[in-house]
Amino acid sequence: MDRYRNLKIGIWVLSAIVVIQWIFIIAITRPKKAPKIPLVVKGKIAIVIDDWGYNLNNLSIAEQIKHPLTIAILPKLHFSQTIADKLHGHGFEIILHLPMEPKEKIRLEKNTITTFMDEGTIRNILGQDLTDIKHASGISNHMGSRATQDTKTMEIIFKELKKRRLYFLDSLVSADSVCFDLAHKMHLGFAKRDIFLDNIESAEYIKGQIYKLKTRATVFGQAIGIGHDKRATLEVLREVMPEIEKEGYKFVFVSELVK
Repeated sequence: MDRYRNLKIGIWVLSAIVVIQWIFIIAITRPKKAPKIPLVVKGKIAIVIDDWGYNLNNLSIAEQIKHPLTIAILPKLHFSQTIADKLHGHGFEIILHLPMEPKEKIRLEKNTITTFMDEGTIRNILGQDLTDIKHASGISNHMGSRATQDTKTMEIIFKELKKRRLYFLDSLVSADSVCFDLAHKMHLGFAKRDIFLDNIESAEYIKGQIYKLKTRATVFGQAIGIGHDKRATLEVLREVMPEIEKEGYKFVFVSELVK
């Protein structure tokens, strides 16, 4: 009986030794995983798409884009709220595209903020527009070449934005804009447009502008481009954004570049 038991124990021991040897062999011969090399971001790029609200024509193309976009929506238009809800639900950043007085004599949107309005009127319009455009993280100027040059008008707007903890994106339609200096003085979150993407509605032109934006991001670490609710613009973005990301650039919302 003892002899049988010793034999059984010996077999167990030998089996254990064999298993341990196999584990050791597998451990030393298994290919080692290459160490993860952290991705070096060449630059951050934010892309804004202006002038949403007139129709839903390009909504489905926007929803095919899987990279961050900041969507600037005009208030009080028939499709404004629908677009805000749908594209916020898609994961995009929403901002109010606030109609402001231009120098040019052109047709204005309803309740465009002008330099001759008093503080109460401006605050009332801004409040109504922000109620209309839900989910807004900030605002940008729609037109506004005259208004953005007027310190009094912009100070009223900036006070209200600061109170609501919203940022301002200057579309920079005037070289004499006071917005940068005033925002700095008032400690308001601020960003400005670097490049317009689609002044010419051509795929090749838009691609060229996006590559200029990429170059600027390389040099300065970040860049902001503004395009518009146009089929050509969105189709080009859908095509090139994945390629640019593979090159080491990071697409972000404007709110990430606010200073």
